[in-house]
Amino acid sequence: MKVMMQDSTAPAFAPRLIGFLQDNWRGFLVSVVVAAAAQFLSEHYGAPAMLMALLLGIAFHFLAEDSGGVCKAGIEFTARTVLRFGVALLGARISVELMVGLGPKLISVVVLGVILTILFGLLMARVLGRGWRFGLLTGGSVAICGASAAMAIAAVLPKNEHSERNLIFTVLSVTVLSTIAMIAYPILTEAFDFNDEVSGVFLGGTIHDVAQVVGAGFSVSDQAGEVATMVKLIRVAMLAPVVLIISIMVRRFAEDNATEGKRPPILPSFVVGFLIFATLNSIGLIPAVMVDAMSSLSRWALLVSIAAVGMKTSLKRILEVGGQAIAMIVVETIFIALFVLAGVLMLGH
Repeated sequence: MKVMMQDSTAPAFAPRLIGFLQDNWRGFLVSVVVAAAAQFLSEHYGAPAMLMALLLGIAFHFLAEDSGGVCKAGIEFTARTVLRFGVALLGARISVELMVGLGPKLISVVVLGVILTILFGLLMARVLGRGWRFGLLTGGSVAICGASAAMAIAAVLPKNEHSERNLIFTVLSVTVLSTIAMIAYPILTEAFDFNDEVSGVFLGGTIHDVAQVVGAGFSVSDQAGEVATMVKLIRVAMLAPVVLIISIMVRRFAEDNATEGKRPPILPSFVVGFLIFATLNSIGLIPAVMVDAMSSLSRWALLVSIAAVGMKTSLKRILEVGGQAIAMIVVETIFIALFVLAGVLMLGH
């Protein structure tokens, strides 16, 4: 009987797996090619890889536009599942030892900056009538880690007709602002005559994307680069608890508002993965070579998924977001910069 059960189960599973691969491989492969092209442009011309992947993806929007197209299902799969995989792997970069090195006061400034920026984003959304989803999305992406945070937060928010447009706008905006900050903020640190530690805390606590933080920090000095990277990873570590809190709030909100969209799970699987990898790295169970490999894989997964997200959204829809939204994300960026700057100066660093 056991043999018969195995024989009857295996053939049922195999067609589903084959069907899944047949439906998704084309869209996934197109996303990989776009991501590889973006990486090439980044390495040879200095443009941010995330921004290039996004813009190239938008140029190939026609592949996801046709409901009967052979790439549509794979693009959807890549934008959703590969994204979650990449966010989960980000946890391997986090360790308790790394955080303790900065001291409780500076950690408090960074954590408080994240929390207040998200709340400020919600306040701005309410004042400008943009909706709480947009406030969480922009505030969270500015506060934590740019494009990666935007995609992770979007994954747990209830969907509406503006969800994809708002996500692509947020990713595009924080990437552009990160690039501007990477150039402008080191000039500010020199103008204010900051020492290496203050420069590192300011750069790591205010610039949105990890790559731009590293670039800005090491352009000042090696010490500033190391401190900036450390501070930035503390902000990245806030991704899991923030997404978890948003998920819980959304479930509670959705109970009373069934039309707002399907409630996500209370603890999304990619957040569980993030926490597991962060814990394993903190207790030293992940070798350094594996941490580097997982960080690289995470970066590629996010790059491939943002290319897919770009293909899902038309440029025309992005432009519909309006000047208020642009002003909102710029003001949030200024808010976190002023808060972190005031914090480190008050601490006397």
